[in-house]
Amino acid sequence: MFSVLADINWLAVVIAAVASIVLAGLWFAVVIAKPYAVALGRAGAPAPAQTAVTAAGPLVCLAVTVLTSAVLVEALDITGLGDAVVFGLLVGVGYLSAMTFQIAINPNFPRPLYYGVLNAPFFVITSVLSSVVLVTMR
Repeated sequence: MFSVLADINWLAVVIAAVASIVLAGLWFAVVIAKPYAVALGRAGAPAPAQTAVTAAGPLVCLAVTVLTSAVLVEALDITGLGDAVVFGLLVGVGYLSAMTFQIAINPNFPRPLYYGVLNAPFFVITSVLSSVVLVTMR
């Protein structure tokens, strides 16, 4: 069932990953930049110094998420646009958003629910976007 790596449209994976990375830049640097600092308890504080891990880590994670969705789209033989949207919503809400809230609910996040509310839409949007790209380019 999961021997589908040869069937994946790798160009679609790259396009979906790049689209997700561009959206991440817009989402976190423009759309929610100030509320994000509030959710982390860092309002008014200078941004932490960027390291290789904090710069590349999220990009690698997005790429892995897109690749995983590509494998599942192929394995589940998702071909319709409607099914792509449903799959993207299922993954975005059921896995990515749930994990966002689960990660935030710990003593290190002063406003965990606010953090989740700010971040979860990004993961749902990128999941649907990636699924649609992967299916339409299949």
